[in-house]
Amino acid sequence: MAASAQNADLESLRVERTDEGLLLSARLNIRLPGAVEEALDKGIPIHFVADATVMRERWYWTDQRVSASQRYMRVAYMPLTRRWRLNTSSEPLTNAGLGVSLTQHYDTLAEVMSSVGRFSRWKIASSADMDSGSKQSLRFQFRLDSSQLPRTIQLGSPGQASWTVGVDRTVDLTQESIR
Repeated sequence: MAASAQNADLESLRVERTDEGLLLSARLNIRLPGAVEEALDKGIPIHFVADATVMRERWYWTDQRVSASQRYMRVAYMPLTRRWRLNTSSEPLTNAGLGVSLTQHYDTLAEVMSSVGRFSRWKIASSADMDSGSKQSLRFQFRLDSSQLPRTIQLGSPGQASWTVGVDRTVDLTQESIR
């Protein structure tokens, strides 16, 4: 298993093969840098993206992407109610509108970040896509989406560690004990 992390730790990652398909459950411990917490306190929404990609190895060509699934999350502080809001969607959340998303409210930043870092039985591939006879791998990525930040913040802090949150892990599905 290859892994890299910045301001986040992958505490657990479990892949389960069922009749529905391939389900992913994960728990992350996210440590927000001071600059990100300060932006959230000022009412600037912060976006996170989780990507899960299943690849099939091919000896004669580049690896084939079997399936790809994304989850988009937007965390925002609501100063009038002094509550935190989390929007979750399978499509990008833009400022033009939230589209179809699940909205949840929390009392503290710790509660909302715990929810952001928890994935339970997330369907990442259908059972028809999964081939038991070939070597397959799963790449799980979680990151802060800096492209959704206000333009002034994007220009003022490109590539700084104070705006970096992410995890990248690759799991060999043929070697992994799939429960």
